[in-house]
Amino acid sequence: MVPAPRPDESPTLPSASPGSMPLLVATAVVHDPETGRILLLQRGPDAAFAPGMWDLPGGKSEPGEPVTGTAVRELAEETGLTVRPEHLRLAHVIHGARKAGVPHGFLTVVFATRTWSGTPENREPDKHTQVRWADPRALPEPLVPSTATALRGYLADGPGIALRGW
Repeated sequence: MVPAPRPDESPTLPSASPGSMPLLVATAVVHDPETGRILLLQRGPDAAFAPGMWDLPGGKSEPGEPVTGTAVRELAEETGLTVRPEHLRLAHVIHGARKAGVPHGFLTVVFATRTWSGTPENREPDKHTQVRWADPRALPEPLVPSTATALRGYLADGPGIALRGW
């Protein structure tokens, strides 16, 4: 039995065995309210995931990092943009079944923001070919399928969930 936490502390939960949890990923839709454009990056030809495809900035969560922190960190690392966690809004959740390289599946939390600072640039040219603004009515191809699903949901209906490979 887990003891009840004091009001000023988080509960202590039993830890899962290493590698038994789905991979936690966070991405960010940077949506320019003035132009309506969305920031995308094109993965490099040698990328481990989705080489040559267009995607949202994002990546894997690090141990002990809140998922909003992952989105903020990855956006800064990949594009140089700074966003505050409180400016992130839930846009979509993608739960993917296990596959090669991800034996316990993945959970991607897609956030959206219309508030940031900085000018986007390709901060990881070894991983990405380019970073650019795109009109959501004419998204570049090829687009990562789960990203396409998340963007369609975000633009049409607001927050949603997608199951991939189940």
